[in-house]
Amino acid sequence: MTVLATAPARTRRSTFFPNLRRPLYPAIKSESVDPVRNPYAPGAGQRPPELAGRDRELQQFEVVLERVARGRPERSMVVTGLRGVGKTVLLNTFKSMAMQRLWGTGKIEARPDQSIRRPVAAALHMAIRELAPRHRAPERIEEFLGVLKAFAMRDPAAAKGTSHWSPGIEVPASRGRADSGDLEIDLTELFVDAASVATDLAVGIALFIDEMQDVQAADVSALCAACHELSQTGGPLIVVGAGLPHLPSVLSASKSYSERLFRYARIDKLDREAADLALILPAREEDVEFTQEALDALYEAADGYPYFVQAYGKVAWDLAPRSPITLDDVKVSAPEAEEELAVGFFGSRYERATPAERDYMHAMAQIGDEPVPTSDVADALGRKPSSLSPARDSLIKKGLIYSAERGLIAFTVPHFGKFLRAQPV
Repeated sequence: MTVLATAPARTRRSTFFPNLRRPLYPAIKSESVDPVRNPYAPGAGQRPPELAGRDRELQQFEVVLERVARGRPERSMVVTGLRGVGKTVLLNTFKSMAMQRLWGTGKIEARPDQSIRRPVAAALHMAIRELAPRHRAPERIEEFLGVLKAFAMRDPAAAKGTSHWSPGIEVPASRGRADSGDLEIDLTELFVDAASVATDLAVGIALFIDEMQDVQAADVSALCAACHELSQTGGPLIVVGAGLPHLPSVLSASKSYSERLFRYARIDKLDREAADLALILPAREEDVEFTQEALDALYEAADGYPYFVQAYGKVAWDLAPRSPITLDDVKVSAPEAEEELAVGFFGSRYERATPAERDYMHAMAQIGDEPVPTSDVADALGRKPSSLSPARDSLIKKGLIYSAERGLIAFTVPHFGKFLRAQPV
């Protein structure tokens, strides 16, 4: 049965006959899986309708917020995992939780070719703007903004006393505070001053950093040093980062104490119960059900990875003629979901690689899906390991592979090896 009305017609029906819509659903079976009401959201950083399987991390962050609010010492937090497991979604959820507690919040996305000085300045500017209306001493806000402006405008690459960028702050830049040009000194002073403003209001400030593994090495060192100072003084400012699985080793290489500086949370694919909930609960809100066989097939196809759960669920919904969504519906929809993933999720990343880098990844894929020794990749290509270092390093910078541990490499994207094995060499 086809859908009986287009979106405009449904709008008119809901306007003139609001009380008839729900009783008509059983009679109009196809409308129960109307694509317009599809609840699934396979997007980059887009929150799914049901954030399943992340209760432990949410509870951990709730404890962090509560401890900081009570003046207890607490570590900053780092979330790691492969692409598609929901790190950005979790980071955004943490940000919402902090905002609900009236914290000042700011967020940046790190880039390997950019210092964090200006992005951090913009993020803290946003955080202070959230706090400013509640502060009883406007001069304290202006004093901090002067320090923030001095920090933002201090570009070591520019001539002394000059800047090519304005942070949009109307107060004069301060002198002698957070403006030395040494990021480690400046960032520490800036964080301490920002925390002081938050202390006045008995709240905290949270700086969220996505793609944290892309922060430049010198900037990682400065960031760790600033967080270390805050941990010693008890200032209510925390950094919450999200990045690929090798992020802890990046932090450790910068400062040996980083392993004690952050609370680490590794997130992975969902277990069966959580993956089923991610599909069932949003569908139930729309009076749609899945057969058990359909859920079995969807879990096998998605392998529990949150992005894949949303992607397969969305296409299965769009192509199903009626509720319940069945195994046959999943079988029909799976090839279309796989094609969409091949183009958007896998293909877009594959296209960023050079021919030499693609050869390297194909060799990795042929060896297996688990982390593989770099020496095995060299053997597969008939090359010396040292000659492949440029390709390997470039792939790491592009975020396509990561060093799982010394001598081992792995794909940052789940099922990428399977995708590559289906591509012509």
